[in-house]
Amino acid sequence: MVVGFQFDCFFYQVGHGDFLHSFFSTISYHLEPDGWGTSYPKLLNDLYYKELSCNDIPKAIEETEVIRKKLVDYLPSQVVWDIDNLNSKPPWGDNISSEITNLSNYFKTSDGRDLFELLHTALTAAYEDKFNLKISSL
Repeated sequence: MVVGFQFDCFFYQVGHGDFLHSFFSTISYHLEPDGWGTSYPKLLNDLYYKELSCNDIPKAIEETEVIRKKLVDYLPSQVVWDIDNLNSKPPWGDNISSEITNLSNYFKTSDGRDLFELLHTALTAAYEDKFNLKISSL
């Protein structure tokens, strides 16, 4: 099942749901010592579990930028596939491109786009068009 970010009739494809969950799991595990959504509530609570209000998108963009800068300090081997099962590993294991040097550039969509860039594009477009943003599956 393909998941992505959606508002109105626009869909920004990420890829498999497990992959998107890994993105959020990695963020929470490494950057939220007090638990899921405590440091980045707009992304990890509102967007992940519900719907991100258009009014909260500027804060979510800010959270995204902070997260990306902080994930530079983590190696690709520190990816968290599932925060609820820390023993689980990505299906490709450690077989990744040499271009991936840290967790800020680890996450690529199914069509090869940087996930942080895709998220920023979706957030910006939803805000400019005055829509809430949510995660949807096709």
